[in-house]
Amino acid sequence: MNIRCLIIDDEPLAQRVIERYAENLSYLEIVKKCNNALEAIEILHQQEIHLLFLDINMPRLSGMDFLKTIKNPPLVIITTAYSEYALQGYELDVIDYLMKPFAFDRFLKAVQKASELLRVKGAPHAEVHDTERAEDSFIFIKSSKKTYKVNLSEILYIEALGDYVKIYTNDKMIVSYQSLKNIESLLPAKSFPRIHKSFIIALSRIEMIEGNHVKIRDRLIPVGTNFKAEFERLIKFI
Repeated sequence: MNIRCLIIDDEPLAQRVIERYAENLSYLEIVKKCNNALEAIEILHQQEIHLLFLDINMPRLSGMDFLKTIKNPPLVIITTAYSEYALQGYELDVIDYLMKPFAFDRFLKAVQKASELLRVKGAPHAEVHDTERAEDSFIFIKSSKKTYKVNLSEILYIEALGDYVKIYTNDKMIVSYQSLKNIESLLPAKSFPRIHKSFIIALSRIEMIEGNHVKIRDRLIPVGTNFKAEFERLIKFI
């Protein structure tokens, strides 16, 4: 599968560097080079794009403000000369943050991370819609230099921890460098609701609900205010 990319940067030299690096990777397809974020918005409305190489400091609309305007954006790799925006970038679920000037090996590492996320998201076993079949389904979770096959029936809950997530299963805990949003996209929403900004739970593993908490094993997990109505609706529906 080719990864369809947009380069969004007002510096022609920066565009050429990314384009030249991409030529070394046959699976990267540069669909368009945009000089500002407004051009990119039009293309996103017209074409399927998998990955953005996004500068921050641009005229008219900054890269960060641009990201805030997009609902369900593609994967994003920030390319910038400004380190102070790194935390804000990760809060917006960017997958990597490249400081200009960056070498090809650093570019490759970021693209490989994007490729792995797209591969997992696009895998047939990750598309689970029938909750009764969840026990027969699985996902792959990368942790350090290892990749674990995790059966959905074994997951208890998932906790966000900064730039990482912790996946708690029947017999182990796996730490993975990715956002909770990325994990959420791999799971069937009816079986694995997000009940807090930091928690996704396996609905079938709830032992008790008390006030604004659910109990799974020996852990009391809070139900966030912004998630409570949807969680209660889901329970009544089930």
